[in-house]
Amino acid sequence: MEWLELTIRTVSQGVDLLCAELTESGFDSFVVEDHEQFEAFLEDSRDYWDYVDEDLSEKMQTLSQVRLYLEEAQAQQQLPLLQQLLQELPSRYPACEFGELTIALENVPQEDWENSWKKHYRPLPVGEKLLVVPQWIRVEDTGGRLPVILDLGLTFGTGAHDSTQMCMRALERLVQGGERVADLGSGSGILSICALRLGAASAVGIDIDPAAEHIATENAARNGFTAPQFSACTGNVIEDRQTMERLAAGGYDLVCANIVAGVLVALAPVVPAFLRPNASFLCSGILREREAEVRRALEAAGLQITDCERTEEWCCLVAKGKES
Repeated sequence: MEWLELTIRTVSQGVDLLCAELTESGFDSFVVEDHEQFEAFLEDSRDYWDYVDEDLSEKMQTLSQVRLYLEEAQAQQQLPLLQQLLQELPSRYPACEFGELTIALENVPQEDWENSWKKHYRPLPVGEKLLVVPQWIRVEDTGGRLPVILDLGLTFGTGAHDSTQMCMRALERLVQGGERVADLGSGSGILSICALRLGAASAVGIDIDPAAEHIATENAARNGFTAPQFSACTGNVIEDRQTMERLAAGGYDLVCANIVAGVLVALAPVVPAFLRPNASFLCSGILREREAEVRRALEAAGLQITDCERTEEWCCLVAKGKES
């Protein structure tokens, strides 16, 4: 089976009505790209990002479109219906601006177009010991590396970013075996899974996004880690003191946070409560120009920087808490 991809150009004001009419007419396989939703997402999540790809941002400034997928065998019947719908839409809703409503046509030969992106992923070796494996790929020989099996259809952490890979390499140095680990801002659970693979006794993933709790639990289970060895929860340890005290109870030998500089600065005063004597705090997601700011926040919280790795744009720090 082959598919046709039809890109309908519109404007943000008309996207919702266009999608409603498409669905009502039986066209239900489509993807929406809307610049106003993109800008709203950036604004709503401003505290949690430091870097946005400028090319992507510029492209999205003028982009509002719907990508519609039709089975090629049925396209001959469906295309005239779609063209008629688009022609009638402005007169049916004269108060709404729909833009040009033009169609660009492209062939998509993959039968399963929703999953066609998977062909671009391969197992990814990181550091000396770890191998990130997409969950749909079966690897017979890992070359002696420890597999970290993830659903890479997620945006919570896939192991491809410099900041994550620096954390993974640091975990190889820090995990000696038997540690109790906490991952603040755990996302997909990748750092917890890496720590457990490397020999940590237990790990808990903590994230402010409720979806991350479910995702991290599923990814951990794919690797054979379930409660009590791995657990995930939803909570804001910066703003909710009761949650912070409950999760910090007992302390941890290693605490990870692969977030962004602004959140790490806010998190720094809370970190010591999570650390056992001689424990380490591993943090990444820090743009090079904000390294000094994060260092000052960690030192003000009583932590001592013991290690640092940098790439061209990013920085990863390791700090120690109080000695016993």
